[in-house]
Amino acid sequence: MTSLKANTSYCRHRESGFSLLEMLIVVAISIVVSVVSVMSLIPILKQQRITNAYNTTLSAMRLARDNAVSQRTSYSVTFANNPSGSTITVRPTLTTFQGAQKTTVYNLPLDITFNRQTGFPSPGADGYGTGITAIDFGYTANGATGGSATVYFCTDGSSQDAEGGAGHCAGSWSGGVVYLGRPGEILSSRAITLWGGTGRIRGWRLYTNGSGGYQWLRQ
Repeated sequence: MTSLKANTSYCRHRESGFSLLEMLIVVAISIVVSVVSVMSLIPILKQQRITNAYNTTLSAMRLARDNAVSQRTSYSVTFANNPSGSTITVRPTLTTFQGAQKTTVYNLPLDITFNRQTGFPSPGADGYGTGITAIDFGYTANGATGGSATVYFCTDGSSQDAEGGAGHCAGSWSGGVVYLGRPGEILSSRAITLWGGTGRIRGWRLYTNGSGGYQWLRQ
């Protein structure tokens, strides 16, 4: 009788655990849930990177303008696509000014570049250019036609070109536009425009216009 009770207790103890099949099912379900979660996060992460690049570009330009006004010296902003990634370089143009901040380089996420994509509307955002040049500053009242990658912010808040010496603010008001996005994904595109006379900076996003084309809308 004692042996029978012991065997019964042992069987119940074994039955209270998990079988190998049950454990494999749980592991398989966990893997499937993890894969689905990661796949659902990919579009969100991609969207976040373009948002970060857009905000970084806006912030860099606004900081340069604010520094030029508050520190009473000119600042340059240069946009570049490099093999190691796209960058925005903000630096005091007249380095002899004692209160100027040091050069700052902003890096865009590696999958985001300054680029124009097939299908951009013409004229470009805010009326600058024809939407075929990715970095397109240097539009002036005296007829300069853009294509510059550097703009200079002056102490009065305006932006100018390099006439009269880079950063001396003795030239013409310089405006333009820069486009950024993920190559091959046109609806990831953003644009930032600059009006030379006031230094006004605007952000834009590309949307479909309902007739098979695209249009820039203010952000």
